[in-house]
Amino acid sequence: MTTETPAPQDKDTSGLETGSGLEPPEPAGGEPDAGEKDAAERPGAGQTGLRQPEGHTERTAGRRFSWRTPVAIVLIVFGCVFAPLSVVAVWTANQVSNTDRFVANMEPLIHEPAIQRFLTDKIATEISSQLKVQALANQVSTELNKLGLSQVATLLHGASGSLASGVDGFIHNEVAKVVASPQVARLWPQLNRTVHDELVKALSGQGNGSVSVRNGQVVLDLGPLIDEVKSRLSARGFTLVNQIPQIHPTVALFSAKYLVKAQRGYRALNTLKIVLPILTLVLLGVGVFVARNRRRALIGAGLGLAASMLVLGAGLAIFRSVYLSSVPSSVLPPDAAAVLYDDLVRFIREGLRLLLVVGLIIAIAAFFTGQSSAAVATRRAFSSAVGGVRARGERAGLQTGPAGHWVYAHRRALQWTAVAIAALVFVFWSQPTWQLAVIIAVVLLVVLGLIELIARPPAEPQAAGQHSGG
Repeated sequence: MTTETPAPQDKDTSGLETGSGLEPPEPAGGEPDAGEKDAAERPGAGQTGLRQPEGHTERTAGRRFSWRTPVAIVLIVFGCVFAPLSVVAVWTANQVSNTDRFVANMEPLIHEPAIQRFLTDKIATEISSQLKVQALANQVSTELNKLGLSQVATLLHGASGSLASGVDGFIHNEVAKVVASPQVARLWPQLNRTVHDELVKALSGQGNGSVSVRNGQVVLDLGPLIDEVKSRLSARGFTLVNQIPQIHPTVALFSAKYLVKAQRGYRALNTLKIVLPILTLVLLGVGVFVARNRRRALIGAGLGLAASMLVLGAGLAIFRSVYLSSVPSSVLPPDAAAVLYDDLVRFIREGLRLLLVVGLIIAIAAFFTGQSSAAVATRRAFSSAVGGVRARGERAGLQTGPAGHWVYAHRRALQWTAVAIAALVFVFWSQPTWQLAVIIAVVLLVVLGLIELIARPPAEPQAAGQHSGG
């Protein structure tokens, strides 16, 4: 007799479809994660076994070609273009209108051997030309000849060239010692401060002083430095310099025909140094915000910012060659011109290197928050480590309670807020340095880590069958 085995009944799985706790918890506010968004946007997602209307696929494909992508690209590109312009505008404005910044930039020059040699040659030549030792020796020789001392006069006249050369050498050596002395090193910042104040007056159209126009050139008066050197030479026993009248040798800054343009540029710089950085941040921020894939846009913005800084660095290198080839050696020796240029652009180079690193950090951070296998594996390892720390804390009695649920529900907003605050602190810091960037980056990483640690997912609801005992 054959016994029929009843067919197995389909097990009721309705309790596992919703509210069973086996599915991943939905993020707070019903907003799906980026991966869920991508899955939801795929045709047929969430409708297994159901036939979709024919127009649904067409509408979904049509939505992929949105205005947001090209607009985001344009905004980010313009932001990356304005980034190096912002760096140059802020640096130029600081050099032109910020006396403290200008003095800090110029102060190391007095310790550069090339600049010391240039100042020594300039000052020694001016003093020697005023003394006219050879002409004075010839004049004395003529007077001696009138007194009947023809042999002495002849000897003095023949030795006048050697005498003048020896005096010139002595003056040059003494001036070199004075220029390299601590006294001149202390005088140098004061001189530059005075010069910069007068330069600001000239650019703003207020009076004139050490900066004036001579022979079609805007020149810098070195009279105060000459007086200091004369005082030091006299104190060293070379009292002949006391016979030198007040002299005012000058150094040409630029052609007078550019003074009006410089005045206009000065006024424009005071506006651009504020407008351009803000405009750059707005363009980059809005470009990332309107993009369909914000993470990818953020990667592009970071890499674009880094690339723009590389372009700026290449431009500085090219302009350096152009500048050195355009400066006549009679005006400024090549080694002194190179030192002067490198010192003047020192801060702009530091700034572009800093922003280059910041751009790379942003791109790397955005990449590791993406959906690539490397990013997912890294985040999984980080989440596992944070979860282990949280579990050990809960076993020790440390509960985040409602605060943990609230942080979890708003973790995305908190993360973006932390990033935005870090960026604003960095951008609006008066004189950012790489040390400040490191501190901000470390603090930001700590804050993001604390957000992940404090954020506590809501408890998973249990299936009804588990409460009824099966």
